[in-house]
Amino acid sequence: MLTKHKSRSIAAVLAFSGTLTIPGLHKFYLGQPLWGILYVLLSWTPIPKVASAIEGVWYLAQDEEAFDRNFNLGKSATRNSQKVSNQVGAMAEGMRQLDALRQDGLISEYEFEQKRRQLLDQIS
Repeated sequence: MLTKHKSRSIAAVLAFSGTLTIPGLHKFYLGQPLWGILYVLLSWTPIPKVASAIEGVWYLAQDEEAFDRNFNLGKSATRNSQKVSNQVGAMAEGMRQLDALRQDGLISEYEFEQKRRQLLDQIS
């Protein structure tokens, strides 16, 4: 759970469910097990239930970027997928240009193959 992207809505649902069931599940989900254990140990008092409700509202009040800064090490899932998409697009464009140079006879088949391998090595 520590390396997976955490969802703001799931954290909020777990926090709100802590007001009715076992408080602290949202803390385990967000990678804060010590706080989760403390919530469970204090579950016989109203303190963790109130804190869970407040945190549920706080999670929903934050925008995605603020939540990502706090709980996802500042990494947004959409930003990462857009970055990969841009890299793939740039790689495809480079391959097209390389193929056009080969077809026009400006580079040899050997040079084309070397450059193509260099581009593919950048992917992995």
